Amino acid sequence: MTYKILTVFAALATSFAFTTLDGHNNTNVTIPTTTLETSPTAKSATLTFDEKVNVMYNEFVENNTSVPNLESFKYGVMGYSKLEDKALVKKEILTIIDFTLSSTQKRMWVLDMKNHTVLFNTLVAHGKNTGGEFASKFSNKVNSLQSSLGFYVTGETYYGKNGLSMFIDGQEEKFNSNARDRYVVVHGADYATKDFIDRAGRLGRSYGCPAVPAALTKDIIETIKDRSVMFIYSADNNYNSNSAMIKA
Repeated sequence: MTYKILTVFAALATSFAFTTLDGHNNTNVTIPTTTLETSPTAKSATLTFDEKVNVMYNEFVENNTSVPNLESFKYGVMGYSKLEDKALVKKEILTIIDFTLSSTQKRMWVLDMKNHTVLFNTLVAHGKNTGGEFASKFSNKVNSLQSSLGFYVTGETYYGKNGLSMFIDGQEEKFNSNARDRYVVVHGADYATKDFIDRAGRLGRSYGCPAVPAALTKDIIETIKDRSVMFIYSADNNYNSNSAMIKA
């Protein structure tokens, strides 16, 4: 765990009990009082990783009306910390896309990891061959037209057939390392809107890109470009069992 993240956890560990919301069930987490009777730095050092995540997550819950579920958040923080340790992170921003949710739901969150606020919560499309309303099939192969799970570091922008777009570089060899070759990028789309959902009963689909509403494209890309972290999450057994990024 990096110094920056530990400092954040230390600043938050200031009360005896915290209530977290995992997106499905309310869970009460009580931090032992013995860990709160020393200095802030020592308090942080005595907490387990899960307890630290619970403290931070509780802060996000208190500050925002919508947050990712606790499991995706925990995995996201774990991978974010590992990438930060490798000096790959320039911006203290973590984007979590939760593909366990219906495409009719706002399943993309852009999180400010310094101030514990949600900068954006919006719709996001998955790949054409990944599923209909729900995302269920994932691939790292060129021309698969499927979404790829795992951690990415955001790259530079360019203008293409979808207007302003942004490269994302996959950090996991088995799961998303071909993102550049596949032109899996963040871009805007007229099929990533509530109007499309109202007509089709689901969001439209991309060729594997996490496509966002066209009206928000510029603001989102300007916020997360140039080395922030993106995590595309699913309850996929292959990924969750084999990704080194979400292992303690």
